[in-house]
Formats: sequence, structure tokens, C-alpha cells
Amino acid sequence: MSRYVGAIDQGTTSTRFMVFDHAGTVIARHQLEHEQIMPRAGWVEHNPDEIWERTRTVVKTTLAVAELSAADLAAVGVTNQRETTVVWNRRTGRPYGNAIVWQDTRTDRVIADLEAAGHSEFVRARTGLPPAPYFSGGKLRWILDNVTGVRADAERGDALFGTMDSWLIWNLTGGVRGGVHVTDPTNASRTMLMDLETLNWDDELLALFGIPRVMLPTIVSSSNPAGFGTTNPDGPFKGAVRIAGVLGDQQAAGVGQVCFQPGEAKNTYGTGNFLMLNTGTEIVRSTHGLLTTVAYQFGDDKPAYALEGSIAVTGSAVQWLRDQLGIIAGAAQIEDLAGQVEDSGGVYFVPAFSGLFAPYWRPDARGAVVGLSRYSNNAHLARATLESIAYQTRDVVEAMQRDAGVRLATLRVDGGVTVNQLAMQIQADLLGVPVSRPVVPETTALGAAYAAGLAVGFWRGTDELVANWAEDVRWYPTWTDSQRENGYRRWLKAVSRTLDWAEI
Repeated sequence: MSRYVGAIDQGTTSTRFMVFDHAGTVIARHQLEHEQIMPRAGWVEHNPDEIWERTRTVVKTTLAVAELSAADLAAVGVTNQRETTVVWNRRTGRPYGNAIVWQDTRTDRVIADLEAAGHSEFVRARTGLPPAPYFSGGKLRWILDNVTGVRADAERGDALFGTMDSWLIWNLTGGVRGGVHVTDPTNASRTMLMDLETLNWDDELLALFGIPRVMLPTIVSSSNPAGFGTTNPDGPFKGAVRIAGVLGDQQAAGVGQVCFQPGEAKNTYGTGNFLMLNTGTEIVRSTHGLLTTVAYQFGDDKPAYALEGSIAVTGSAVQWLRDQLGIIAGAAQIEDLAGQVEDSGGVYFVPAFSGLFAPYWRPDARGAVVGLSRYSNNAHLARATLESIAYQTRDVVEAMQRDAGVRLATLRVDGGVTVNQLAMQIQADLLGVPVSRPVVPETTALGAAYAAGLAVGFWRGTDELVANWAEDVRWYPTWTDSQRENGYRRWLKAVSRTLDWAEI
């Protein structure tokens, strides 16, 4: 019997392959970054060929270093940055251009026209999503309208659309030699093209966006022993392994954090922040700026749904301090720098580089640093950056509590920023509830492995997964209610200064 399950985790800044045992322990891993391409203000792109090359390399390297083969893997799962849109030719296997990344705002005019035509409520009711440049449907429409030859090829059935899961699976299963063109409901639910109730592509939405149905992947359940195909023996696995689980990265983190019961929530701190609350089989429509999305679908079971608050810029604000300003040489240095001061000295940083996502949904917003004085220094800005991550999370928690009527008791956290002890203490202080990090912090990859392993019987049920979860660190709030509320009031004032800046 195969001893392990593998997981490909294709993220916004890097791709990694990880191998887990039955206890959810990491056996081996390898990770590589890829280029962030920014051809003009508001545009963010990735090279799909580079990401496929990085995927091949991390799989081959991990297996070689751990002295494993395809026979050692019961299954493999895939998790991916969501909404990022790629279109390629099924005959040549070549992309028509760079992928448009979820952070990209070039489709703001497409969305503004949709809203001006009075279609916003229809889109929200059918998909659970507010029309926004964030989602894949507008990006695909832009490619069809602006990249020469794509629409004609799409109507002939030669141009294929996918988010990164579809692109990788198509290549892993053979590419031009019989590659499987599929996705799962968690990724499909982020396109503005899927009916949230039926889990099918919606003809009215496709007509609204002018998208040929033939270019879309087949939607199959997130944990599925047959639906995603088998790896090509000529590929990086050098053998046939079932691809049995697929989840968008934030849903995968929810599964990795074993948030299987209604009311359980997790927050992932990566390039952006993504707070997700399981609402069970009930579709909860948000009236406070959140997204209603599919949390997962295991086999033939009914899908589980979630409320989600998506925040565009959190960890990438730290990268901005490093790469654009040169205040820190590495992301890890921000904790020491911010720790040199007791507070931000009245400085507030709203990193609305791509507008504001949940709960504001303001593409016209742009980043701002307010409250500066001659007293302010680089340590104050570093601390304000960490506070911006926590304040944006509080914005989402406030909206989530209004929508779901549930007050958060504890926040389960994961992702790269959670290694920053000061950032997590600030988060607990600003929320007023404990913050808990698990022993295995790679919950995104773990969730993809869980989905794949459940499909093939490697794990018999979710009870086994819950038993695997263990807490590593817990941070308790230390601020008074007065400190917390005064800080949040000034944060909201700072947010107001970022609005109505970009002309759309």
C-alpha cells in the first residue's frame, strides 16, 4: 500500500510540492518562486510556462531528495492561486500570453460597464460574488477582446480557459496528448460564471460576458477518485498517480485547518489575507461586503459553502517595504524593526495598491500612509504595516459577524505571516479574541492532500483529519477595549482617505 499523499501548491509567488504521511506530517518538500510581471500600473501577470516548469522541477526534486517514486503516492492533490486566468491552445499547448493574476485591475472598465448596465444584482444573486476585477470572468472577457486570434480559436474549440489548477492538470495528464480539462467547484465559484446552487456553468452569465462555453473546463467535485485523471508517466512523477483532489488555495487551507463544522473559521496570511467561515450546506447571502463561495465538495455529498473576506494586500505590503522602499532586506526583518517601537506613533498605512477588496470593494482606492510627523521613522512604518494586516482582518471579522450572526471565539491562522510573533500578537489585540496556529502551518498543501487522500480511501473520513490537527501557539489579547476601539476608529478614518483616488 502506498504510504504517502502528495500535494502541488501553486501560489501567487511560488510553487511547491509536499509529501504527507497518514498523520499529516510533512515528509518532504521543495519550493521555487516565479517572476511577478507588472507591465504597467495595476497590471499583474505570470508566465504560465514558467509556472509549469517550476511545477515539474519541484515535483522531481522532492521525489528525488526523499528517494520516493510514483508508487509511494496513493494520490496527489492540487491547490492553486484562485481567479488567475490563463488561456492556451489545445493543439499546440502554448498559452496565448501571460496569465492575468487575481490582483490585476485592468478589467475595472469591464466591471464598471456591467454595473452601469444594471447587471450587478443578477451576478451577485447567481454567483454569490459582487462584480469586481478580482474574479476570472472579467479577465477572460478581456483576453477574448484584446488578444489577437483568441476569440476565433475559442469559438472553434481550440482555445481553452482555466485557472491554474486546470492549466497544471491538463499538462500533468498529457497536455496535447490527451490532457484532461477540468476544474472543481471551489475554483469555478470564483469566476462569476458558475451558478452557486447548481454548480454548473451558467448560460446567462456566459452570454453576459460573451464567453463561448466550449472553452470552459468540466466541473467535478473537489475530492474525486476519477474526475481529474492520472499523471502521465512521461511527466515529472515518472509514473501514473491519480490526481484525486483539487481545491482553490483558501478553501484548501480551510480543509487543512479542518473547518468542517458550520461556524468554524480560518484566516490565511499570504500575499493577501483570506478569512473563511464555514456555513455548512446553507448558502448565506452576504449583505456586508463578503463573498459567498463553495468551501468544498467531497465525492457525491452536497457542497459545503462559506462566507469569505478577501483582502488584496497583506504579506505583499511587507514585500513592498523590502523591494520598493528598501526599509528591510528580508521579510523576516520586519518583526525586529517593528519591535523597536511600542506602537505606530499615530501612523496608519492602508495598502490599497489594487483598490480595496472585502468588505469595501472599492477599485478606486489607492494606498496611503497617514498620520506622519517628524517623529515618525522606519520602525513606525514597519509597525503600521503589521497593524494594517490586522486591521484589514478586523474589517472582515466585523462584516462576517453581522452576516452570520456568530461571534468569533478563536481565530485559526496559517500562512507565511504567522511566523511573525509580533504580527499575531497585534492581531489578537485588535480582534480581542485568541489567535491559534497549528503545528503543521502548511495548511493549504495539507488541505489538497486531504481532499486527494479522502477520495482514494487513504483517510477514511474527516474524523481522522480532525484528529490530526494540533495547536502549536496561541496568542491572547492584551489591549484594553478602549485601546482597541480607538485604534480601529482611526483606522476607518485612514481608509476613508484612500477612496475616490483612481479615476475609473
